[in-house]
Amino acid sequence: MSNMVSSTRKEGKKYDLEERLVRFAALIIKYCQSLPDDNTGQYYARQLMRSGGSAALNFGEAQGTFTDKDYVHKVSLTLKELKESRVILKIMNFVDYGDKYRTGQLLSEAEELIRIMASIIKKKSHKIQ
Repeated sequence: MSNMVSSTRKEGKKYDLEERLVRFAALIIKYCQSLPDDNTGQYYARQLMRSGGSAALNFGEAQGTFTDKDYVHKVSLTLKELKESRVILKIMNFVDYGDKYRTGQLLSEAEELIRIMASIIKKKSHKIQ
C-alpha cells in the first residue's frame, strides 16, 4: 500500500507541474496579446508564445516516454524553452516594454520552473548512470 501512495504522490506532482506549465503558457499568451502591435511587440510576442508554449508541450510529451533517457531528453527540451522564455522576458524588462508587473511575474515563474526542471533532470540523470 505504501508503494501505491508514493506512486500517487509522484503522479500528482507531475500533474501539478504540467498544469503549472500550461498556466504559464496561457499567461504568456494573455501577456503577448496586451503588447503593442508594432514590430517589437510582434517579434517578441511570437518568440515568447513559441517558447512558452513549447515548454508545456514538451513536458506533456515527456509524460508519455517509455525510458528514463527519453524522459530526460524531453524535460531538457522543456528546460531549453523555459530558458529562452526567460531571456525574452529579461529583454522586455530591460527595455521597459510591456506591463512591468506582469513581466516580473512571468519572469519569476520562469525562474522557478527552470529550477524545477533542472532538478528533475539532475535526479533522473543520476538514475540513468
